[in-house]
Amino acid sequence: MTAVHFRNPEKRLSVALAETAAAVQGHAVTLRELLGYVGEQGMLVFCAILAAPFLLPVSLPFMSTVLGPPMFLIGLAVTMNRVPWLPERFLDHALPSATVQHVLERLAGWSERVEHLIKPRWLGLSGPAGINVLNGLCLVLSVLLLMAPLPFVPLANTLPGVAIILLALGMAERDGVVIAFGYLFTLVSAAYVGVLMVLVIHVGMHAGAALELLRQWWEQVGTG
Repeated sequence: MTAVHFRNPEKRLSVALAETAAAVQGHAVTLRELLGYVGEQGMLVFCAILAAPFLLPVSLPFMSTVLGPPMFLIGLAVTMNRVPWLPERFLDHALPSATVQHVLERLAGWSERVEHLIKPRWLGLSGPAGINVLNGLCLVLSVLLLMAPLPFVPLANTLPGVAIILLALGMAERDGVVIAFGYLFTLVSAAYVGVLMVLVIHVGMHAGAALELLRQWWEQVGTG
């Protein structure tokens, strides 16, 4: 982890993104500087964007392997109140100012359109340091559930994906109601994925018996 700490998200997300876009205008900015500007809010929005493809009922193979690690690092960063670990050379690489500014302005516009739905309330679920650790751990747990090896199983990725989006956006905008729904979906995801994993392990341990029953049933059908 680097020594750059997140700020507590006290500004509306659209304002923070717009201010960051103005700050990087006209000069190259390193990733380290950008992380310092956007703080926890920007990282959480990025996490929600990464989780969006998992809203489909059945996700594509290996998608969680590719998108899961960045979300996991963000969850750890929230828990430890530090930016995720990245190589120093990568952190100090200069980014094109025009591209960064365009992306930030687009995100600020999108955030402004949804701020009437996600807004600061129930601040006790987003402000205290201990609660932020809990929120970060819930985010990490949801990412781990999302990365469980259950390809093509309906809702196995969708439920954790919804939990990640709710937790990330709720923390980014200090909306305790949305965070509470994130807790709920985390619990539902843990129960659902946990049951599926137990079934997979059980079937794997008794695969021979299951195949024998299937063979006997097929023979009965063939002679019936």
